[in-house]
Amino acid sequence: MVHQELIVLDRIINEIKTEKTLSHSNWERLKRVFEERFDKAWRLVQEKRIKKYVFQPSNRIVWIAVGQDAEYQIFPKAGYCSCDDFYFRVLDGNTGICYHLLAQKIVDALNSYDLIKEEDEFYDLLLKEWKTQIFVNESSISYV
Repeated sequence: MVHQELIVLDRIINEIKTEKTLSHSNWERLKRVFEERFDKAWRLVQEKRIKKYVFQPSNRIVWIAVGQDAEYQIFPKAGYCSCDDFYFRVLDGNTGICYHLLAQKIVDALNSYDLIKEEDEFYDLLLKEWKTQIFVNESSISYV
């Protein structure tokens, strides 16, 4: 099931890139395959809570999902997100992708994200801030 949902997602993302839009039929397929995760991802898409930071002049890119409690760093090429959902559900093999990664893939294909351009001098400062949020989030996790 996990592998199958990623195959469906890749097909739909390719269609979005080709058509430059998310068709109603593909929206329905995403909803059917990802259920509640798609609802959450779609909310992030609509509210422009996926941020693409582009640092100049290096052109380094950092993707951020603005969550309810924190900002999560997304590494799309690695298929990784720093959120709890990724940690508990994706790494455990219960699902193939968290809703932040799902939203990032959709907005990237639609070219519909919040683009933030920053100077390279702010890269280390922002990265440190995001890493601090990750550490604070992980320290609030209770292990039973």
